[in-house]
Amino acid sequence: MGELSISRMISAAAAADPDRPAVTCDDRTITRGELDRRTNRLARAYEALGVGEGDLVTIALPNSVEFYEAAVATWKLAATPQPVSYRLPDRERQAIVELAAAALVVGADPAAHPGRTVIPAGFEPDPSLPDTELPDRVAPSWKAPTSGGSTGRPKLILAGEPGVFDPENPVFLMVQRDGCHVVPGPLYHNAPFSASMMGLIHGNHIVVLPRFDAEAALIAIDRHRPDFVLVVPTMMLRMWRLPDEVKARYDLSSLRVVWHMAAPCPPWLKEVWIGWIGGERLMELYAGTEAQAVTVIRGDEWLAHRGSVGRCLAGEMKIVDPETGCDLPPCEMGEVYMRWKPGSRATYHYVGADARSLGDGWESLGDMGYLDADGYLYLGDRRSDMILSGGANIYPAEVESVLMEHPDVVSCAVIGLPDDDLGSIVHAVVHASGPLDADDLRAFVGERLVRYKVPRSFEFVEWQVRDDAGKVRRTALRDERLSP
Repeated sequence: MGELSISRMISAAAAADPDRPAVTCDDRTITRGELDRRTNRLARAYEALGVGEGDLVTIALPNSVEFYEAAVATWKLAATPQPVSYRLPDRERQAIVELAAAALVVGADPAAHPGRTVIPAGFEPDPSLPDTELPDRVAPSWKAPTSGGSTGRPKLILAGEPGVFDPENPVFLMVQRDGCHVVPGPLYHNAPFSASMMGLIHGNHIVVLPRFDAEAALIAIDRHRPDFVLVVPTMMLRMWRLPDEVKARYDLSSLRVVWHMAAPCPPWLKEVWIGWIGGERLMELYAGTEAQAVTVIRGDEWLAHRGSVGRCLAGEMKIVDPETGCDLPPCEMGEVYMRWKPGSRATYHYVGADARSLGDGWESLGDMGYLDADGYLYLGDRRSDMILSGGANIYPAEVESVLMEHPDVVSCAVIGLPDDDLGSIVHAVVHASGPLDADDLRAFVGERLVRYKVPRSFEFVEWQVRDDAGKVRRTALRDERLSP
């Protein structure tokens, strides 16, 4: 059959089985036929508002059926969906919208974007618009997620792939045709957006949670019998910490694959998940949204290479001395550089930023790590987040992993704060489920890590330190604590 546009793949799935569920959120489900017809009409409404081929459409909607409809309608006009958090303050969204030169903003207050075409959440197109098939068009870039990066300034990451795929060969993340996905993560993040949209495009029933809730995720898996789910370690921790009797109520046997990514997974947590669902079903992926290169490791393989994020399966990777720029031998920690295979199509391009590059296609996302003699990658942390204390390098992710072992720690972040004597000290920002004593927590960490890695100071907060995708802005946390 060859490649088809996203528009034609949605239409073909609808023609093959119009009554099969396409998207479910809470108590609302739309079928494949409804999705195709509704997005034909919605695309015509977007077109009348000025959206054309190659434009970016900023989607600022919460997880919902409406989010998927907005993305599909955008693709049907050969435009590119550009998802952002619906919770963004106006100022932050304004910066992104201006950078994108968005032809349309979906889900925002029109007053927040003067001079731009904006429609609110819940927008319904004129019912007199036709819902028949549109001309076949292909978006030059199939997605344009946003990243703040270490600078705090937004940048867009336009995918190098156009909006065409092979309906017979999904390939992406072991997605299969006509399956079912449960989507617990926020759609404004690249991983849940990409995986669930790829599932939808290939005829899967997408069951999206309005927001992450540990037991709600298990209920959805038990009820809808999905074969695919993608999580992050924060979600894994919250699900695992449910009482045993709660976990035992739900049947997870339908799952063919469980992916985790986007943040480091504490080894102890990965181990209990391997015991829970089976190592052959638990998969980990390491890559940036830029996807210059990708590593993958299966759970049972991880047990033989504990702590690794796998071997490079797409693109190329090497480890570089951050001071000299020279390549490092196996098992020496340095900065991770990646590139797509020479001669292949670029996987992305930035809008609003330049890549950190060595030349010849080699780029860095700022992560530290090493490759062992067998090519398995082991990550340290972000170069910008590494703490130099008394001449020792301390990786925050390692300390955070140990803190998360404590049963009362809900989320945490570790940063370096200036110190006249040591240069920097390790400071932990901790959200706990109940009262915690700093000395007790310090002793807990001290039983598991060498003394110089134990936080010198603790700060207990009442808010989630990480978002639902497991992301944390350590630079912002540090800057807030250093500001007068």
